[in-house]
Amino acid sequence: MTIAALQELVNRIALNEDGNAYKKLFLYYHPRLLSFSYAITHSKQSSEEAVSDVFVNIWSLRTTLPRISNFHLYLYISTKNVSLNYLARQKRTQVFSLDDVKTEFTCLSYNPEQILITAEMFRRICAAVQSLPPKCRLIFKLVKEDGLRYKEVAELLNLSVKTVENQMAIALRKLGESVSLQQQIFLS
Repeated sequence: MTIAALQELVNRIALNEDGNAYKKLFLYYHPRLLSFSYAITHSKQSSEEAVSDVFVNIWSLRTTLPRISNFHLYLYISTKNVSLNYLARQKRTQVFSLDDVKTEFTCLSYNPEQILITAEMFRRICAAVQSLPPKCRLIFKLVKEDGLRYKEVAELLNLSVKTVENQMAIALRKLGESVSLQQQIFLS
């Protein structure tokens, strides 16, 4: 979803109380936020409740939404905070470690670049993504699948932008090596 399209939905929700715009926003972000919340809570029920709370809060605060400068990032930060609150309420006050975060790279083919990749190559890329270290995989997923910028990921995960850049470089290098190695095997 483009920034302009997102802003249009936010304005329609805030100014017109447009239920259809809210539904579009929900349908687009719900699976992404659910996956992100699950990576934090490791509980399907807690992540569903957390994401539901985020969307209830969006509707409750709809008149103030246009004042939010980066609504995309706001959704992820809200989801992170609500998810961490669920963990605290469940008395699982463990330190939030990115190495413990379990993420799955959703291998969906929606953009033209992905459509051009053969099914076999796409499967190999997905397998290579799953083999990345947990923190690296989470950062890669947030940047490539969820469309966050490095600065947004750094803010969301309380990391420096340089750390995000380094993790992305590691991910891209490992993916490139994996795909290159598998191409050599395939061509042999």
